[in-house]
Amino acid sequence: MSLGELARIALHALRRNKLRSGLTLLGVIIGVMTVVSVVSIIAGLNTYVETKLTNLNPDVLVFTKYGIIRSRAEFILANRRKALTMRETRLVAEECQSCAAVGAQTGQTLTVHAGNRKLAGVQVTGYTANVDSMLNLDITEGRFFNPTEELHAAPVAVIGADVKDQLFPTLDPIGRPVKIGGLPYQVVGVGESLGSAFGISFDNYVVAPFRAPLHRLLNRQPKVIDAVVVQTKNAAMLREAQERVRAVMRARHKLHPGQKDNFTMQTADSALEFWNKIRRYLVLAGIALPAIGLVVGAIVIMNIMLVAVAERTREIGIRKALGARRRDILAQFLIESATLSTLGAAFGIALGAGIATLVSATTPMPTAVAPWSVAVGVILGAGVGIVAGVYPASRASLLDPIAALRQE
Repeated sequence: MSLGELARIALHALRRNKLRSGLTLLGVIIGVMTVVSVVSIIAGLNTYVETKLTNLNPDVLVFTKYGIIRSRAEFILANRRKALTMRETRLVAEECQSCAAVGAQTGQTLTVHAGNRKLAGVQVTGYTANVDSMLNLDITEGRFFNPTEELHAAPVAVIGADVKDQLFPTLDPIGRPVKIGGLPYQVVGVGESLGSAFGISFDNYVVAPFRAPLHRLLNRQPKVIDAVVVQTKNAAMLREAQERVRAVMRARHKLHPGQKDNFTMQTADSALEFWNKIRRYLVLAGIALPAIGLVVGAIVIMNIMLVAVAERTREIGIRKALGARRRDILAQFLIESATLSTLGAAFGIALGAGIATLVSATTPMPTAVAPWSVAVGVILGAGVGIVAGVYPASRASLLDPIAALRQE
């Protein structure tokens, strides 16, 4: 009996029991749908993190007192480290021959007012004027403050999209006054929207010149900064710049050869390192957890196929009496089981892709249906059907034709 004929018989058997077949498909559909949708969302989130949240160019490095904090112990250790100052910025600029630009930043959470409107919990950051190109601070309206304004501590500011929407919902914010922490400023630009992730907005910010009056609110010690930002002459010189900056910082902090660095250095690659670890666990969880649903689906398929064998005992007997071999009966029920689960996998892939598209349409995260996740879905679907159908198919193939024909 040909494979096509076996598939036709399997589809006919499934159509005869539409409700039972549909309920049997649910376990496989849910499992495969979860695999495809979760992997697609993680792939989109990975793209979003790389392009939006990790806003470092490949030729930029940042060294800070804290870095990425993963535990309370790391926070306590980082808090004991020596603070960074503008002196480090000047030393790096003087000593690093491969560095094209060196800037500084410091930040704090403050309340911003505009007329009778106010917005609390705004991330306010003081930057030197050369930091915008290093950190990809794209401006959609107005402009970024210039070196002259930063040098003369001009009270100008760039606001994020959320701040604009909350404080200037119907007005053009450019040139309008705001109060940041009670200090008067003028809006000169609006930053490009970065969207949000996990309910946290990345557009709730204000950027101002580092030397502006706001600095005393951002840091109680006038010369203390949060981070030094370094841009190398090209990406190939990043490693050289890292080593030179490390040497300058260790000498500045008077560290002995055996002592660990009391500062952290971050590049685009190191910023993604922690995320990549999380992403691997998420992908594993996204495949492992739906596997539980597929196991349940396999058990259901096995039970349904056992019922099908019991219901079609006379049919099996007739086929054997007409010359059907054991392998023909085995193939018939295996293909029926595999067809059932493959249909479930197809529906699951379609639903998973639909969920990914919905997430992409309703959130700023781009989602991408990974081809390997589709392949995994098909393999899992067909595999579940074959594995679940082996025992019922084997039982059917071993039936004695005479006994089968006597079955009522």
